[in-house]
Amino acid sequence: MSGSEESRSEGSLSGASLFDALGGRLGPGDGPVAFGGSLGPGELLAAYRRGLFPLPAADVYASAYSEALYGDAVEAGEVALLPGGTDPYALAWWSPDPRPVIAPDGVRLGRRLERRLRNRSSWWTSADRAFGQVLAACAEGRQPVWLTEELAAALMELHGLGAAHSGEVWEGEELIGGVFGVVVGPVLSLDSMFHRRPDAARVAVADLGARFGAAGGRLLDAQWDGPHVRSLGAEPMARSRYLAELWGEGDGEGDGEDTGRGAGRGAGGVGALDGSPLPAARLGRGPVRPADPSTLTDLG
Repeated sequence: MSGSEESRSEGSLSGASLFDALGGRLGPGDGPVAFGGSLGPGELLAAYRRGLFPLPAADVYASAYSEALYGDAVEAGEVALLPGGTDPYALAWWSPDPRPVIAPDGVRLGRRLERRLRNRSSWWTSADRAFGQVLAACAEGRQPVWLTEELAAALMELHGLGAAHSGEVWEGEELIGGVFGVVVGPVLSLDSMFHRRPDAARVAVADLGARFGAAGGRLLDAQWDGPHVRSLGAEPMARSRYLAELWGEGDGEGDGEDTGRGAGRGAGGVGALDGSPLPAARLGRGPVRPADPSTLTDLG
């Protein structure tokens, strides 16, 4: 996010006070750190700035299950209850410890995919060309439903402010893969991805990572650890160090407990992403032909 975009978001949004209830703690790293609050764009951006991301309940049954599972921890003060909302257990906030992260130029494609890309000239990539379509595709058919209409609306607003970005993979004019996430300082937190061709999501992550790195970004946050993100090249990072990286605090040595410190920080030197169409073959480290902008229309 560029400095001008950051100032726009600061002037247009305000949600930092929602997370005052967390104080200087984040709680355990293997469960939610808070419930409640709301999903306005200001609240959402304030959460990412504190290393949190939302997980809305799919329905009232999922909300009731969360209450049954974590109600005692909330009563004991181990998990915070934030103000706002009629059903606090309908919205959970997570901050896993450790956090799986990838260097922007460290997304692992594998030799087989690299060879395929060198011979697949019909695949093209772009950034922020079809953010709304990527959101819709990431939500399509997912169970349980977490990318709700309310969350999608907030993300669309953040995209308009330059705080949320998408990466797209195309075959001709067909969108066949994508990924989206939110930028805070030097970190791009990746929320979700999709594919309509094998490996298209992996290519989307590699391409968006390369663009983010070229703009000055330092870290891709995969949020949830697991075999798939490990196959992409993710490595676990202690939450305290992740928060220090998020806030641009040098070597990352610290206790990571003061969760409000990063709330007002700038863009960490990250400039605007280059969204122009580029051949996916360049990611295969082989000969590429020039991109042809006329092969894609602006689908917004």
